[in-house]
Amino acid sequence: MRSRASRGVVTDQSTDERELVERLRQGDEAAFMELVELYGPSMLRVAMSFVRTRAAAEEVVQDTWVGVLRGIDRFEGRSSLKTWIFRILANTARTRGVREARSIPFSALGGDEPAVEPERFLGPDHPHLPGAWAAPPSEWPAERLEAKETRELIARTIAELPPQQREVITMRDVEGFDAEEACNALGLTETNQRVLLHRARSRVRRALERYMQER
Repeated sequence: MRSRASRGVVTDQSTDERELVERLRQGDEAAFMELVELYGPSMLRVAMSFVRTRAAAEEVVQDTWVGVLRGIDRFEGRSSLKTWIFRILANTARTRGVREARSIPFSALGGDEPAVEPERFLGPDHPHLPGAWAAPPSEWPAERLEAKETRELIARTIAELPPQQREVITMRDVEGFDAEEACNALGLTETNQRVLLHRARSRVRRALERYMQER
C-alpha cells in the first residue's frame, strides 16, 4: 500500500519498497538512479539546513549516497527507506563537524528568547480572558504570501534561524516530513522537535508580520 503517492513516497511495509531495496542490494543501477531522482533534490535542500554553502551540502549528499550503498545490506526495514536515508544524511553532516550532537538539551533549543512576545497576551489577572491573545496573529491574503518577495523573505528568515530550528522547519514545512519522520531522521525526541518547530515558525511569522505591516 502506497502513502503520499503524489510525492512518490512509499511506506516501509510496501511491496514497492521491498522490491526497490532488493534491487539496490543486487547492484541494480536503475534502482539507484530511481532513488536519486526521488530523494536527491530534497536531500540537497535538507543538507543546506546543516551547512552554509551549496558545495558543502552537495558533498554531504554525495557522502550520504555512498553510505546508503554501503549500508543497504544492513537495512532492516524498521523505519521507511526514506527515513533511513535522511538519518544517514543528518549523521553524515554531523560527522563532518557541522553539528554538535544528536540529542539537544532544552537549554540549546534556541536561547531564552520567547517564541511570542509576552505583551501579546492578556495578563493572568484579566477579568474575562486571562492569558488570551491581546494582539492575535494577523491573517494575510494568499496572493501576498505567494508573492516572490514574500517567499524570498521566508527563505532568508529560515536560513538565519539557529541550526536546530532551521533543520526541523526545513524538514517539516519545506519538505513535508511528518513529526515522526523528522524525529527519527534527526534523532530528536517528540518534545524537542515540537519546541524547535514552534520557535522556528514563530520567528518566521514575526518576520512576516513586520514585512506585511511595512507594506
